[in-house]
Amino acid sequence: MNSFRARSRRWLVAALTLGAALVPVVALVPVVAGPVRAADRLIIETDAARHVFAVEVARGAEAQARGLMFRRRLAADAGMLFLYDPPRPIVMWMRNTYIPLDMIFFAGDGRITRIVERAVPLSEARIPSGGAVRGVLEVNAGTAARLGIAVGDLLRHPAVAVAGARPR
Repeated sequence: MNSFRARSRRWLVAALTLGAALVPVVALVPVVAGPVRAADRLIIETDAARHVFAVEVARGAEAQARGLMFRRRLAADAGMLFLYDPPRPIVMWMRNTYIPLDMIFFAGDGRITRIVERAVPLSEARIPSGGAVRGVLEVNAGTAARLGIAVGDLLRHPAVAVAGARPR
């Protein structure tokens, strides 16, 4: 019995020591390294208005491949932001995505270069960016038309360089 208690105590001490040793390592990992960071603010400026969205930023290849797959709803003022550095041609799809979406492609300076409206849920059709882009914003289908968002409008986000401008 004493031998069992001694072994148990040694295992407990070893586990606590290992756990304490890992805490500083975990604390050093920045929050932005995670696959998605919620509630980033993104602004789209049209000729008529400024539209504010709360966006999740898909970080890393796995999060970008998953995107909004398997979700059943998205708030009206929400979206998912995919960023590419350096800018490059990209291809999106709607595999396992149940929400119809608008895809808003933009250049490195934040200018919207292409809008694909009402992408069909669950479709595996390829949706190309039409050229090199810094990223794409996915929002609920119909949002671009409802808000009057058009090619040439300006997208503002801390990760997107806009000459002489910052989100307000």
